[in-house]
Amino acid sequence: MSSESSTLTGIHAGLLVDAGRNAGNVQLPTDKELVLKVIPMPADCNANGDIFGGWIMAQVDLAGAVLPSRIAKGRIATVAVNEFIFKQPVSLGDLLSFYARITRIGNTSIRVHVEVYAERNPANLHVVKVTEADLTYVAIDGQGQPHPHCQRDRRPGAGCQRADADRARPAGARARGPPERHP
Repeated sequence: MSSESSTLTGIHAGLLVDAGRNAGNVQLPTDKELVLKVIPMPADCNANGDIFGGWIMAQVDLAGAVLPSRIAKGRIATVAVNEFIFKQPVSLGDLLSFYARITRIGNTSIRVHVEVYAERNPANLHVVKVTEADLTYVAIDGQGQPHPHCQRDRRPGAGCQRADADRARPAGARARGPPERHP
């Protein structure tokens, strides 16, 4: 058995629960962007007094969408939760910080890695990584269909260029595809 698998404490609702890693105090990351901070409330607790995993998942989805929204400059949809790991329970009173970084930019999709840290006991501050996840978002049009998003030029000071073909088309020219149907 590998050392990684020996730290696993179980599977909860099909999601990995890992209590062995990062049990000590850690530093908040400086190489990722802070996209959300939130304090869970009593209504977010389960019967054991911990915060519901589903509540944390919803917050991760919100946090994960921040950077893709900036790139897409329009609507996006979550299409996959590629990985989701609960490392530590989240407690009432924890201040949660959600950090994100883009890991892949495709033609229509954007993959994001999100890490969640809990700041506990402000009088004797203790920081632990409680969750991490990889999610994929897709830029969508007004009808909910995938469309190319605005791709970032990675050169310093460079702007954003639309990846879609509509920009290159002369004014008034129609896109190829099925004819429009009118009722």
